[in-house]
Amino acid sequence: MPRERSESREPATPPSGGTTESGPRGAKRVRRPASGTGAWAVAGWTLATALPLAFLFVFFLWPVLSLVATGFTDDGRPDFGAVPEVFGAPRTWRVIGQTLLQAGLAAALAVVLGVPAAYVLYKLEFPGRTLLHGLMTVPFVLPTVVVGVAFSALFGPAGPLEWMGLDRTLTVLVLALVFPNVAVVARTVGSFWARLDDSSAMAARVMGAGRIRAWLTVTLPALAPALASAAALVFLFCSTSFGIVLILGGREFSNVETEIYRLTVQFLDLRGAAVLSLAQFVIVGATLVVSARLRRAGERAVELREDAPREKRPGLADLPAIFVFSLTALLLHAVPLLTLVLRSLRDGGGGWTIAHYAVLVRPPAELPLDAPVAHAIGLSIRIAAVAAAIALLLGMLIALVLSRKPRAPGLRRAQGLFDGLVMLPLGVSAVTLGFGLLITMHRPLGLGFDLRTSAVLIPVAQALVALPLVVRILLPVLRGIDERIRFAAATLGATPVTVLATIDLPLLGRSAGLALGFSFAASLGEFGATSFLVRPGAQTLPVAVGELIGHQAPGSYGAGLAAAVVLGTLTAVIMLVAERLRVDGRWGGRGAQRQGELF
Repeated sequence: MPRERSESREPATPPSGGTTESGPRGAKRVRRPASGTGAWAVAGWTLATALPLAFLFVFFLWPVLSLVATGFTDDGRPDFGAVPEVFGAPRTWRVIGQTLLQAGLAAALAVVLGVPAAYVLYKLEFPGRTLLHGLMTVPFVLPTVVVGVAFSALFGPAGPLEWMGLDRTLTVLVLALVFPNVAVVARTVGSFWARLDDSSAMAARVMGAGRIRAWLTVTLPALAPALASAAALVFLFCSTSFGIVLILGGREFSNVETEIYRLTVQFLDLRGAAVLSLAQFVIVGATLVVSARLRRAGERAVELREDAPREKRPGLADLPAIFVFSLTALLLHAVPLLTLVLRSLRDGGGGWTIAHYAVLVRPPAELPLDAPVAHAIGLSIRIAAVAAAIALLLGMLIALVLSRKPRAPGLRRAQGLFDGLVMLPLGVSAVTLGFGLLITMHRPLGLGFDLRTSAVLIPVAQALVALPLVVRILLPVLRGIDERIRFAAATLGATPVTVLATIDLPLLGRSAGLALGFSFAASLGEFGATSFLVRPGAQTLPVAVGELIGHQAPGSYGAGLAAAVVLGTLTAVIMLVAERLRVDGRWGGRGAQRQGELF
């Protein structure tokens, strides 16, 4: 009897890699795997952790830290003279102020417009809602250079809204920054709102509160964690925006990102650019800290339902939200893109023509194109395919490691640090990454060749940009798997490898397809890091668009409009196809509805 009582107190869940079998009188007895199986499991998880870590160290941490060190050394000796010189310049503080102002205004406006979109797409049921889910994803993955060109075509010279006099103003710049980020707010807030328990709001209505008052006093405070997370993400994306600010802001409205690019390319001031990148690190770090504190403070009193409540049919009371969402989709998203397409088909006299597209096939010598745009399209697709494959492979390994729940406190802390390291590329600008790769990859790790002379670094940089988003698509799916399924497989004698092959990987299937499509679209349109790394004869399509738009040769601007249409169409088609792979109508299925794990 004492032995049976002792055995009955053993944990219901076996140790990692172990299985259970029935003992006397129904007691559970842990049957550990053979030592060889346990050793292989440890080796497998070690490799799954070490491979992404090595990739991040060589191609992310080392370049970024080397860039920062450039600002504190002179001919190999410590020298901090560049710090007071850069931060003592009035333009530096003006650029920092512009960065904070642009990102703050864009985040506020994106939240105001994104909340009605979240309500319509996640709380209401109507025909065509699935299609709208997919269409709302397209603005987020459209290349920033396409967004900038679209707003320039709308408000710039010869544009239909040129009469408003808003070209090269803060207003147009903020609108363009909001363009992709309404989708971020809608996804982040909507996935949280869909699982929010509505009983408190219903109780307030029963007690006599009106619909608006109940929403302001009950629902809105409950949405605070999601709103804080969404606002922080938008602020983060906008404060590190490059293509939009470069095209629409010019030198007057430069942010830290474009100023780093200007110091590097125009003035070859590597030390100044490195010191200025410190300001960007501080902005990103402060944003993440404030976001985390606001989210934790708001999550304490929030109750989420495991199953999302049924959506309701739209009623008269929903018309204001539908109206705001419709205006946002029409005026903010559709009009700039439609203007871009129409202006790419117009000639200088106001007639219709396809001459701008014909130029892309046989470019004249005066245009800044290394080869026909068809060559740039093919090169961009090949590079994006390699980058997407790298991001998916590493993302799957990282998601598998982070989805496990270690019992040891030390392992849990290490897992948290690993998660934070993986997310760092999301907060470090692509320009900083590209600049860092440029100064470190001449003979990496003592190898006898210069990686900068080939296009190898371009897919590497693009994979780093896409990697955090791939992880955030896959991780909620793995965390949403019921541990009892894995436990049952282990009970039947399955090894850890068999559990992965028969449970984890099959459930990842469609979400992995979505992650692959998402990373492919994001890599195809990457502009910041790629602009540093392109070599003569290896011009990608986003870089070609940027150079055509900024060139003064006759016909260059029209050719840039046409190239932007081609790039935007490719990206949109890829994303819409990938969006068809969604599980349960939302990214990553029900697991993706957990707050804070959408991106």
